[in-house]
Amino acid sequence: MRILHIVGSISPEAGGPTEAIRMLVRYAPPGYTSELATLDDPDAPYLAALPFPVYAFGSSKKNWYAPKLTAWLRANRDRFDGIMLHGLWEYTGLAVLQAIAGHKPYVVFPHGMLDPYFKKAFPAKHLKKWLYWLAAEFWVLRSAYRVLFTTAVERDLARHSFWLSQWTPMVVALGAEPPLLKPQTSNPQPSTESFFARCPTAQGKRFLLFLGRIDPKKSCDLLIDAFTAIASQDPELHLVMAGPDPGNWRDQLHAFAERGGVASRVHWPGMLKGEAKRGAFEACEAFVLPSHQENFGIAVVEALSYGKPVLISNPINIAPDVLADGCALVEPDTLEGTKRLLERWLSLSPESRAAMSQQALQTFAARYDMRHNAEVILRVFEQAQPTPSSSLAEAH
Repeated sequence: MRILHIVGSISPEAGGPTEAIRMLVRYAPPGYTSELATLDDPDAPYLAALPFPVYAFGSSKKNWYAPKLTAWLRANRDRFDGIMLHGLWEYTGLAVLQAIAGHKPYVVFPHGMLDPYFKKAFPAKHLKKWLYWLAAEFWVLRSAYRVLFTTAVERDLARHSFWLSQWTPMVVALGAEPPLLKPQTSNPQPSTESFFARCPTAQGKRFLLFLGRIDPKKSCDLLIDAFTAIASQDPELHLVMAGPDPGNWRDQLHAFAERGGVASRVHWPGMLKGEAKRGAFEACEAFVLPSHQENFGIAVVEALSYGKPVLISNPINIAPDVLADGCALVEPDTLEGTKRLLERWLSLSPESRAAMSQQALQTFAARYDMRHNAEVILRVFEQAQPTPSSSLAEAH
């Protein structure tokens, strides 16, 4: 089976969809090959490092309109057994509608972009989306073989974004890669050393880890305020705020921490990748994400894979599952809720924390190991292929 993935950008800073594509390609079933079409600039440095064929149809000017993609899809669609469109609201969807619909089975992975949170948070932008919805996006989803949602919660919420909606949903679990197996020694692991090289002020400290975009949707301001409020309850506890800062919000958040008297206990290593990212998970006490909206939360699942308890908010769609398993603390995405998350963590006994850590590993293995989940997701195209008998009937 040859699969084509289509996405607006495969940049590491693009977040969830990028990580999902990389894992789907890496853990595809035997006999599957993958290629990628993107609206990235062909000269983008991160494209050369990808271990699969990539066709880039964007430019450094970042234009929305990219007719070369449509022409390429028409010319190459017969080479593929299935097409997977990642994300919404970009020219990629229109290109698929024009070049793929009716010719090859395709699925759409919205990656949370149909969550009604965005309608409430950005009402003016939602009105603009209505125009594109009526002209293209509604038809992109309606014509898809399947629309993939990572949880039943995400599937059900998606119906509330636009009253005009029609598609065939399918719930599939995403996940993360298991950590690399390393020998246990008394010396610091290379990944931990790599993290502390990026964040030397956190070395030797106990800390909670936030890892994600520095963005209002992630409730970074609530987390800083909540940490300030509980800081005196555990003077040895620190907070690491790791992630890209596309909106240049870090300086304002740092000012919040300074006013609260905790600036020396809040660390900002920037975006972490590779060994440094692994080291952050290994070294942290627990993972914290009080986000206002997450359709899945790959970073949450990555934390579980390292045996780390997760302190998360209700709007993260996997919250009911990890809460039921016993490896998470969950509260509302408010200041009071975030304070309770931290206070509840501080109140746990060492035995309770150890039990949560053990359960985190079990939950990851049972629910979120991408070595298994990628195969389940990609095999959806096998169900879309015509049987030999049906193909013969159509020929006659």
